[in-house]
Amino acid sequence: MGNSCFGLKERLMKRLRPLPTVIVIRTCLPQRRSRDFRVVVLGSAGVGKSALVQRWVRGNFREAYLPTIEDTYRQALGCSHKAGALHITDTTGGRRYRGLQRLAIARGHAFILVYSITRKQTLEELKPLYELIRQLKGNNPQKCPVILVGNKCDESRREVSEKEGAAYACEWNCAFLETSAKMNINVQELFQLLINFEKKPAAAAAPAGTQPPQKKSQIPKTAEKLLGKCIVM
Repeated sequence: MGNSCFGLKERLMKRLRPLPTVIVIRTCLPQRRSRDFRVVVLGSAGVGKSALVQRWVRGNFREAYLPTIEDTYRQALGCSHKAGALHITDTTGGRRYRGLQRLAIARGHAFILVYSITRKQTLEELKPLYELIRQLKGNNPQKCPVILVGNKCDESRREVSEKEGAAYACEWNCAFLETSAKMNINVQELFQLLINFEKKPAAAAAPAGTQPPQKKSQIPKTAEKLLGKCIVM
């Protein structure tokens, strides 16, 4: 009886004994990244918008044409970027979904206008889209860059010369580049232009009277400047 009482008392004392102090060390979490840098790809059906995006994101080219209503891709960026990722919206080329295009433009930070060098009509059809961008986003190209892209430059059958495309870019005060999603020509350079622009605002925050170090451009001469200067080949 005595032994059982002693055992019960010992168990009770163990339960009532204060627990050891737990030291909580709060780890330093990285500061939350800013919102994604949203790029909107616009153009008529069949000009190769999806092919350009998939060539850059996935590194492949699909021969078969599949109409797009709207696709989105998210490519993470490195620690040196203000945005956490490049968010690419591949819009429809059909006239039935103008509302989706308008919404994508309203949310976008930068824009790629794509036409096919084999069909001049696709270049002319970009004008209302460009005007809508300026209507919704304003006329300051420094805040809202636009790149005009002549795709399918590997094709021998041309309806739009490189000089004609550059003339449109000069009129719209935007950058110009010819690409081929099929042959992977200037695709990396196209998206690098946008990534470089996304980093530009950080340089603008430098103290007054100082300038960030300039790196030699690795972009083709036809698209060396993203903004502000007409580029005529």
